[in-house]
Amino acid sequence: MTMKVYNEQHSYYCGIDLHARTMYVCILDNTGKKVFHKNIPCKSERFLQAIAPFRGDIVVGVECIFVGTGWPIYASRKASILCWGAPFI
Repeated sequence: MTMKVYNEQHSYYCGIDLHARTMYVCILDNTGKKVFHKNIPCKSERFLQAIAPFRGDIVVGVECIFVGTGWPIYASRKASILCWGAPFI
């Protein structure tokens, strides 16, 4: 069995720690420097607003403990942003 590994390079990397009412969003540039880190309300429009300056080339990873809370992935797909969700069960 061969494991497929995603190894593309991007200008920005976004990690989200998703909770019921808030999410902590951290965006790093390709050198590892924090360019955005903030706790924001858990609303798709706020998420898209937060990442707007970086949308040219960003990849998003989501950690959430709430199974079925997939709106960041849905919002990212609507905005054509590469997003990977990892429900923590």
